[in-house]
Amino acid sequence: MKSLHAQHHPLADTGYQLTVLTQAEVEGAHQPLFATRLREAGLLPLRPTGITVMQVNVGKMCNQTCRHCHVDAGPDRTEIMTRATMQQCLDALRQTPIEVVDLTGGAPEMNPDFRWFVEQISALGREVIVRCNLTIIVANPKYYDLPEFFARHRVRVVSSLPHFSAVRTDAQRGEGVFGRSIKALRMLNEAGYGVEGTGLSLDLVYNPSGAFLPGNQAALEREFKQRLVREHGVVFNSLLTITNLPISRFLEYLLDSGNYESYLDKLVQAYNPVAAANVMCRSTLSIGWDGQLYDCDFNQQLDLLVDGRAPQHIRDFDLAALNERSIVVNQHCYGCTAGAGSSCGGATT
Repeated sequence: MKSLHAQHHPLADTGYQLTVLTQAEVEGAHQPLFATRLREAGLLPLRPTGITVMQVNVGKMCNQTCRHCHVDAGPDRTEIMTRATMQQCLDALRQTPIEVVDLTGGAPEMNPDFRWFVEQISALGREVIVRCNLTIIVANPKYYDLPEFFARHRVRVVSSLPHFSAVRTDAQRGEGVFGRSIKALRMLNEAGYGVEGTGLSLDLVYNPSGAFLPGNQAALEREFKQRLVREHGVVFNSLLTITNLPISRFLEYLLDSGNYESYLDKLVQAYNPVAAANVMCRSTLSIGWDGQLYDCDFNQQLDLLVDGRAPQHIRDFDLAALNERSIVVNQHCYGCTAGAGSSCGGATT
């Protein structure tokens, strides 16, 4: 499967995606603007509570082309963060108390400077999170030692596993992905990840395969743990549930399957003002592969830069100004505020 970008698909145009997302309101349908809901809760303008996480997208290249991918990543994407831009991220980190650097992609490990970047961040005493798709570990011999590399730098590994069954995982991420993921999980376990007493954290991410919200995070975690250890001998620390946001390839799926309106209705009806107060964009700054700044990874994929009164690029980083910015919102934000809430750290309420 090719990326939307490679297909020259209309949804590869972020302007078109935003038009689709706001169409219901324009046509007078029953999906109120997200900003209106924030105003009703006394949260508009939405502002940071203090940046504690720098989330860095080091490139859109990936060894997989997943059906739900909001980044539209894949083997045919060539956007990649340079070492010079990574250095600008490091320079910004040095002048802040930001505690966590969350590395994502694509498959971040495919960036040729990935290991250097991890080493430099670790040297600054910051926690490193890597969003690993698991299959990259077994995709090529040059990646086989990633579990040991992660362990050496005490990296927290967060990996997507849509389900504990092969059928449902492969349907979302491609044929054979489940088997390769299990192999990679065993390699991580052998390196100490997910094993009690090692301090090496391995978290799994669950996102629904269809047009529905994730179930209860704690209940799903219990079921995943029971099934994975019993059937595959695999252990992990926590399960994080993430709602699919209606952008990029998941938006394509919703439109093609005729589920778009009903899914948006589900998100709107499940809107939770408590989740809105705890959205991840209030404590996270997202950095694109080219160094541009965004309020979150989803805004990044829609080309919604941070408020124009704040610095727009990492080279101009100013923590005080960024902490005072107004966060940019749109209709896709209902995805982070539905039900128990959704963030890169899982449910928020």
